[in-house]
Amino acid sequence: MRIAVYLPLLLPLLAPLGARTLSERCEPRLATWLLTASALVLATASTISLGLLAITGLIRVPVLAGLGHWSLHTAQHDDPTELSVALVAGLLLGGAALTAARMLWRRARSLATAALQAACMPAPDDGLVVVEDETPEAYALPGLPGRVVVSTGMLHTLNTSERGILLAHERAHLAAHHYLFVALAQLGAAANPLLRPLATAVTYTIERWADEHAGTVTGDRVRVARTVGKAALAAHDTVARAPGAALGILGRRGPLAGAGPVPRRVAALLAPPLGRHPWLAAATVAILAAATLSTAEAAHDLNALLEAVGAS
Repeated sequence: MRIAVYLPLLLPLLAPLGARTLSERCEPRLATWLLTASALVLATASTISLGLLAITGLIRVPVLAGLGHWSLHTAQHDDPTELSVALVAGLLLGGAALTAARMLWRRARSLATAALQAACMPAPDDGLVVVEDETPEAYALPGLPGRVVVSTGMLHTLNTSERGILLAHERAHLAAHHYLFVALAQLGAAANPLLRPLATAVTYTIERWADEHAGTVTGDRVRVARTVGKAALAAHDTVARAPGAALGILGRRGPLAGAGPVPRRVAALLAPPLGRHPWLAAATVAILAAATLSTAEAAHDLNALLEAVGAS
């Protein structure tokens, strides 16, 4: 546990670079998968590493050492981890577990609320629900089945072709279960705050994924770009009220989104489509493999340590 246990704690420092590179250079669907997997794997690896470090401190507690029949002298001699490091790791582990549990509970409640609201809505064949509201807004509401909710204000803002683009975009969110990608990435970020850039990037790449789907359906990425900009301007002053916004299912766009992600999405649609860039995928997989192998090696080292102190 001299080096391997610390590597999963250092790799999340690469999250800002990875989030920016994948979201801006990689095809949105692949980027979403890689970003979400990175958040989950790195969060899991770093949490396990904290747990392993915390255990090295527990075996030095005289009461626990007596219960486990461990040799304190051997533990202090064979384990290079400082007791202060183990104590800090234990505190960080407790905080990570509490934060992740709270986020998971809140996310589960939000999904249940969204599903209940969707079940109470009319069930047309196309899944579209139109609400009488002059405020321009549109969002995807997950459920069994999900619904695409559009206000009359948004319908009046867009022409016929633009409405088709908007519906294709929102239906892509439901068909690809984008709310799950957002929830899983945010769970990883809750366990390890260093991974927040990855979770933020996922909320952007699912929008890009839905934009590209709309471009494929309509065959006109330039018109999709214009529709994205037009809908964002119309909804610029809208205050999010629906469960879909709380779930991170964008489609309803607030002022903060209009200040950054929307112009980037429009620019991406006006540029040539992004490729898959296998080297980016390979680099990401290599980093995740390094985190996984390092965690496994650290666990093996701890097991050897426990056998050594138990045999003394």
